[in-house]
Amino acid sequence: MELVAGCYEQVLFGFAVHPEPKASGDHEQKWTPVADFTHHAHTASLSAVAVNSRFVVTGSKDETIHIYDMKKKIDHGALVHHNGTITCLKFYGNRHLISGAEDGLICVWDAKKWECLKSIKAHKGHVTSLSIHPSGKLALSVGTDKTLRTWNLVEGRSAFIKNIKQNAHIVEWSPRGERYVVVILNKIDVYQLDTASVSGTITNGKRISSVTFLSESVLAVAGDEEVVRFFDCDSLVCLSEFKAHENRVKDLFSFETPEHHVIVTASSDGFIKMWKLHEDKVSPCLLCEVNTDARLTCLGVWLDRATDTRESPPPDAETPPVSKEEPSKSNKKESGDEVQEGERQSKPGTKKCGSTGDGDKPAKGNSLVSAKKRKMVEMLGKKGNSLVTAKKRKMVEMLEKKKRKKQKM
Repeated sequence: MELVAGCYEQVLFGFAVHPEPKASGDHEQKWTPVADFTHHAHTASLSAVAVNSRFVVTGSKDETIHIYDMKKKIDHGALVHHNGTITCLKFYGNRHLISGAEDGLICVWDAKKWECLKSIKAHKGHVTSLSIHPSGKLALSVGTDKTLRTWNLVEGRSAFIKNIKQNAHIVEWSPRGERYVVVILNKIDVYQLDTASVSGTITNGKRISSVTFLSESVLAVAGDEEVVRFFDCDSLVCLSEFKAHENRVKDLFSFETPEHHVIVTASSDGFIKMWKLHEDKVSPCLLCEVNTDARLTCLGVWLDRATDTRESPPPDAETPPVSKEEPSKSNKKESGDEVQEGERQSKPGTKKCGSTGDGDKPAKGNSLVSAKKRKMVEMLGKKGNSLVTAKKRKMVEMLEKKKRKKQKM
């Protein structure tokens, strides 16, 4: 296990964490962090980090994504496609990486060949956050254009757009994908998947910097303060809180071990801390801490077995979420603040490129909001492999039509 963190000083830190021999009389297992590597990854401050079972990838204000091989402990190269600060990075299994940036693009990368499979003009402003549904069929993104967008990863196109009153800076699916949260300043809107509407709002003391689900209903929240709070997404109440650092908490990461649930915190005071969570309301127990003497910005945890992390995929995760060869089609429909849309995509590639154009103009007429809810649930409920593309389905339809014509003759 390794704690990895990026900072303003352009460096990626790696600390291997080992369990200490348990002394007689000790109730809690202690862990020892040991400095493993310090990688000067970028020419500007680090802004995002993501991990899978082999690699750690980092995004930066220098507009590049760098890949670090955790097995060989070497730099594995860089991905150059975005024209703006990399704001978010998410792995889906070991095959795909999705990135978002201030250029408004969302890019899907092959994490084996490190090629850009698809580049989507996702937002008119910056992409501030994205999250992948546990099924791998849907993704959500928010940006500075005051929209929450749903993406169909099976076909690689936009599915829905919801206008929101303010710019959101965090979006996150729950572990089972039955709900998701959208963070605006110090408020958290909780959405239910089956209704596609806000079921309640959680208010934190100060602006929120990071959230992570500990279960389907419990959400850990950190903000511009020293405290981490745990909220119940059903009752919307604060279950408990504890002081994690002497300065504001910048990022959170959670994962499960066979013995217990662990949460890791990183602060602008330079400390990374690992905590054991208890099932009751007792404050978490500190397992270990390390001082980087740097202004930390982002955090991740690398494990040899990817299934131990919070980002662990379902069994079919090795299938690509989008097709490299199938372009998307445009089709927008307005319904109040709900819009169903498919946008034109830019051609895939790994060189820098400008933004792609928006899709066709919205068609006139209203569509029921319930239609959106049904379609979203239908997309998740579709049987079969997510590798099936629109192109393949169209070919099947053509063959069926020919068969019907022959039968009529």
